[in-house]
Amino acid sequence: MLQGIYITIVCFASVGIAEYQPTWNSLNSRPIPKWYDESKFGIFLHWGVYSVPSFDSEWFWADWKFRNFTDAIEFMKENYPPGFEYPEFAPMFKAELFDPKAWAELFQKSGARYIVFTSKHHEGFTNWPSKYSWNWNSVDNGPHRDLVGDIAGAIRNYTDIHFGLYYSLYEWFHPLWVEDKANNYSTQNYVEKVMQPQLHEIVETYKPELIWADGTGGAPDTYFKSKEFLAWLYNNSPVKDYIVVNDRWGSGDTCKNGGFFTCHDRYNPGKLEKYKWEDATSIQITSWGYQRNTNITGYYTTNELVDLMVSVVSCGGNFLLDVGPTHDGRIMPIFEERLLEIGEWLNINGECIYGSVPWLHQNDTISPNVWYTSAGNVTSTVYAVLLDWPSNSSVLLGALSSHHVSSVVMLGVTGTQLKFSSASDGLQVTLPSLLPSSNLKWAWTLKIMLQ
Repeated sequence: MLQGIYITIVCFASVGIAEYQPTWNSLNSRPIPKWYDESKFGIFLHWGVYSVPSFDSEWFWADWKFRNFTDAIEFMKENYPPGFEYPEFAPMFKAELFDPKAWAELFQKSGARYIVFTSKHHEGFTNWPSKYSWNWNSVDNGPHRDLVGDIAGAIRNYTDIHFGLYYSLYEWFHPLWVEDKANNYSTQNYVEKVMQPQLHEIVETYKPELIWADGTGGAPDTYFKSKEFLAWLYNNSPVKDYIVVNDRWGSGDTCKNGGFFTCHDRYNPGKLEKYKWEDATSIQITSWGYQRNTNITGYYTTNELVDLMVSVVSCGGNFLLDVGPTHDGRIMPIFEERLLEIGEWLNINGECIYGSVPWLHQNDTISPNVWYTSAGNVTSTVYAVLLDWPSNSSVLLGALSSHHVSSVVMLGVTGTQLKFSSASDGLQVTLPSLLPSSNLKWAWTLKIMLQ
């Protein structure tokens, strides 16, 4: 039954109603745009002033100043003079090696179908020339260029990649936010003078196809006037026909209200859900922004990332993978390698990912490291993705025990029908012999045609 519900949502994703009201019942009724569900794989980019110290994480300012993390405090004592304050990092955020065309080419080679670029994190520094963030933006300070505009222009040279923006609703140290919080959110000076104007500014200027909201600071959506903004976004904004948003619009909204659900960072329920969801995770395990003090064990391997992607997509989710560029605008080789290798895998196996829908089973009933998807437009096509290569080059697919199979092939192996036999406990498939130099690696996809 869940499969039927999910497919219905996808099929009617481009259909909207005439007018959405600023209530969650109305806003939550808006279907997820079809492009988002079909994309499956996106790249997250955390880049800001925190990329200068590149120590601890993108939360460095907070960890140093009000969470009182010992490592952050000692790092500043050992490396910067007494009295040095966080805003002094901004002129060092020069982005002098930032090449948006090279970034966009890398993302295209990775197989990503959408990008979510940080327009503003909790530190409040805007990567565009916001009229509501004087001297704390990327044109007045630091790079002296419109970073959002630069990357948006480069991405839009590739018609198969959608452009999205991350935006933090609150700012740790903005005086108006601090004042509103002290008033228990009974005043909304920060919202009316900063947050709402900035959201309208990025929508009207850059026309993103996705807004990834974050950072509530414990304030409810009524304080942020989130529902009013979303009603405008869906009804009257220049992106109303194709915009998609997440679920972080106020305290208590995650996994409950908004567009697709993120629930919490690195969310992967491992099972089919009734709603559209996304697993936002990072290549660098303990940080979203670039972290210099990480060794090789602090990064997910390509094998681990492909495994994550497959399990997420099998359960109806999207996989949003984060990269943290350096302060001068480089994407470090270890990130580049991971992205290129994922792209290499998708070049062969992409048809089991892009535009797929969940099958009757998500992972196999006998072989647990096998995950399934189904072709979105051909219900008789099932994909079984093997995360491990069996030692005897044969796999038993318990989920296929009651299905009539007409053919089995492996993606990337042309012109070869695999031998298979049906039994009461499943479908036994003999795998092809692969040379050590084969480009088939990390995970292997069986394309199974049902009668």
